[in-house]
Amino acid sequence: MTDNNFVDILDITVGETYACKFRTRVMLDELGRPAPNLSDVPLKGEGDYESIGLLLERDTTSRLVRLHDDASKRDFVVSFDDIWDIDTVEWADPDTAI
Repeated sequence: MTDNNFVDILDITVGETYACKFRTRVMLDELGRPAPNLSDVPLKGEGDYESIGLLLERDTTSRLVRLHDDASKRDFVVSFDDIWDIDTVEWADPDTAI
C-alpha cells in the first residue's frame, strides 16, 4: 500500500477487481474525448486523455496494464508510469444503491 492507502500495482491480488486513474496520449475531439467516437464534433488533435478505468490485465514483464474506461467505452493499454490511485472496486446493485 502507498501512503494514501491506495494499492501498488505490483501488490494487486489476482481475482480481485481494481480501478485506477490513468493518462494516455490519443487523438481527441474538440471536447477532449477520445476519437473516433459517435459524435460529429471536429478533431482537436493528439493530446493527453485522463480518466478512471477498471483494470483488466497486468503484465509485470512489460510493465503495462489494459483497462476499460467506462466514460469512452474503450479499452486502453498504458504503462505502469501512467496509472495512479489504484483501489479495489466495491460493486453495488444500482437498483438498491442509495
